[in-house]
Amino acid sequence: MPPVVGYVASHEQFAPSDLIEYAVAAEKAGFDALWTSDHFHPWQDNQGHAAHAWITLAAIGQRTERLLLGTGITCPIYRYNPAEVAHAFASLGVLYPDRVFLGVGTGEALNEFAAGGGWGPYRERAERLAEAITLIRRLWTEDWVNFEGRYYRLASAKLYDKPVRPLPIYVAGAGPRSARLAGQHGDGWITDPFTLTGRKDVVQAFEEGAHAAGKDPTAMPRLAEPFVFVGDREEAQEVARLWLYHTIPNEVLDMYDPRQIQRYSEEHSTAEQETEQWVISADPQIHLDAIKRLVDAGATHVFVHSAQRDQRRFIDFYGREVLPALRRL
Repeated sequence: MPPVVGYVASHEQFAPSDLIEYAVAAEKAGFDALWTSDHFHPWQDNQGHAAHAWITLAAIGQRTERLLLGTGITCPIYRYNPAEVAHAFASLGVLYPDRVFLGVGTGEALNEFAAGGGWGPYRERAERLAEAITLIRRLWTEDWVNFEGRYYRLASAKLYDKPVRPLPIYVAGAGPRSARLAGQHGDGWITDPFTLTGRKDVVQAFEEGAHAAGKDPTAMPRLAEPFVFVGDREEAQEVARLWLYHTIPNEVLDMYDPRQIQRYSEEHSTAEQETEQWVISADPQIHLDAIKRLVDAGATHVFVHSAQRDQRRFIDFYGREVLPALRRL
């Protein structure tokens, strides 16, 4: 079976009105799915955008007919109370049946702390996330919910509008601890291409977590997000300055001011280093091979993130040259 190929609607890159139009074009081009980043701040100040993801998803759902829709990723532990996340995504699931998933993770300070929600060490964030997932699922599947957790409490809470089936929850993780949490508590795993293809220890941790919860890891979706650019390396490096933090994610995780992250990233990274991680070519076979490598490594969903300003060029190129060839394999 071919993988689900998704379009990344990046709130850091574009205004929500533009993302809606790109989503419509992506569906017409043959993409199967879409996820959108869920940020309060962009990573870097020069990215320039950070609209509310759930509003954009609701609007995209109205303008499209079949795209699978979700977030990559939502943090349901500080800025958002998990009950509010459950409420919002239940409503999306009612509006767009069998088309919505929830991607979750332990967050970044630029979203959680900056919005007044707080911030904590990884162990606390992981514990909060596991508890939040449990609470969200209970609200989706039970009638009246009373919940007494370490971090969250609910008294006689009920979601009156629920989707017919609970939405899948995919958990992000790029290290052994977070991958194990994804296997144990998630319905699937979100990670990056390098981790999926080159970190056997992290893949093993995900599988161990799934086994510990009585699940079959081979039956669980694995989602990856490759960065791509349709063009040459010189063109790509012109826009790579917007993504310099990518090469040093752990160093900027606790920073909450995108101006500080931009300054630090410009001092400690280069466009050349950033684009080493990208798939850059105007040859469709190069892009096709990159997707095939991820599928061979276990990816069931590949969400392609184009860093270029001209999204129409990328969408049309994939719709004309890449997606049809992938379907023929």
